[in-house]
Amino acid sequence: MSDLKPVAARPNREPLWIKPVLLGVSLLFLAVFIFTPLVTIFSQAFSSGGRAYLGFLKEPDIFASIRLTLITALVCVPVNTVFGLMLAWAITKFNFRGRNILITLIEIPFAISPVIAGLLFIFLFGSFGWFGSWLMAHNIKIVFAVPGIFLATAFVTFPFVARGLIPLMREMGRDDEEAALTLGANGLQIFLKITLPNIKWGLLYGVILTNARAMGEFGAVAVVSGLIRGITTTMPLYIDILYNEYQFAAAFALASLLTLLALLTLIVKTIIERFISLQRKNSSF
Repeated sequence: MSDLKPVAARPNREPLWIKPVLLGVSLLFLAVFIFTPLVTIFSQAFSSGGRAYLGFLKEPDIFASIRLTLITALVCVPVNTVFGLMLAWAITKFNFRGRNILITLIEIPFAISPVIAGLLFIFLFGSFGWFGSWLMAHNIKIVFAVPGIFLATAFVTFPFVARGLIPLMREMGRDDEEAALTLGANGLQIFLKITLPNIKWGLLYGVILTNARAMGEFGAVAVVSGLIRGITTTMPLYIDILYNEYQFAAAFALASLLTLLALLTLIVKTIIERFISLQRKNSSF
């Protein structure tokens, strides 16, 4: 038999034009949908000069919208953090009937439109809602007032912390907590010494996403706010009001501030994602 050497299989290589075309399309997409809007926002915001820009932000109604947006985030983020942590703990650490139903219920704010969520609160707490008569009799205002904004924002931002923690806590398992329990640690000690240090980056990641959505929510808040200037208009709502009234410079000034907050959130989110990936690599070794 003749000595036949097997021919080495050639590696499957893509054509040389694939990589530059994909990069070009990606850069074009980013330029059209990301960079161009950002440049437009900031150029229009400072079109009248820096002094005029600061003057717009100092206007009473604009300042009131900024204050209400920050207060809404300060109220809703801690509330959703606590309840999201409690839900994630219950779902991942205990077996009980209806657990899958509870997981499904967490997804409801993502499954329905924010406008529908706002209408839900109108039907519950409005003048002709289920609890409207009782609230009016006791002189309590929820919809078309600040409490309605808190409720609507808390509803649409509710799932972020729980959804971020549930996969992480499932991956961690219960071995560390059970070992601590056998050594005599109580529930609070287990949470503070073992669980919280292991989930801190995932928890902070969920908090950042909750805060970003709370500051940028439009649909649900627009339905329940009543658009009362200086009282129930958050930053996104007042940007829309200013733009519809052809006050473009003021609208873009406020939009630029909201954009800066969003970019800051994105930077913090990226840093936290890097810490999470490093933590998972270290735990795998």
